[in-house]
Amino acid sequence: MADDKTPADKPTVGRLKSRPQFLAVREGERRKGPFFQLEVLDRKAPEDPARVGFTVTKKHGNAVERNRMRRRLKEAVRLSAAFAMQPGHDYVVVARREVLGASFEALSKALGDRIQSKPKPKRPPAGSRNE
Repeated sequence: MADDKTPADKPTVGRLKSRPQFLAVREGERRKGPFFQLEVLDRKAPEDPARVGFTVTKKHGNAVERNRMRRRLKEAVRLSAAFAMQPGHDYVVVARREVLGASFEALSKALGDRIQSKPKPKRPPAGSRNE
């Protein structure tokens, strides 16, 4: 019998819970958005489900405001962005204060856009031209 909590058409997304997991993702790619920064790490394990973690620092408000930001981001991932997450990748969403004032539709759209965006090619350092 199918479980009502996890329908077959919804993707399974794991959670990042320990500090070493969050620190490992910091070594990956960073994608900046208007409401958050998204850190992405390809674990090179396409058979594993995607994992996501959320970070809200103390500089963004008191505990009530930080928890509200985290809840909004979790819900945006659950409803819309989980479909865009690629298996074998870890995602950390680092909230900014603007999450509190943003409409939920704008937040969900920005999150989906950042997850689906392709990495930009890195520019060579200044002064390293080959002539």
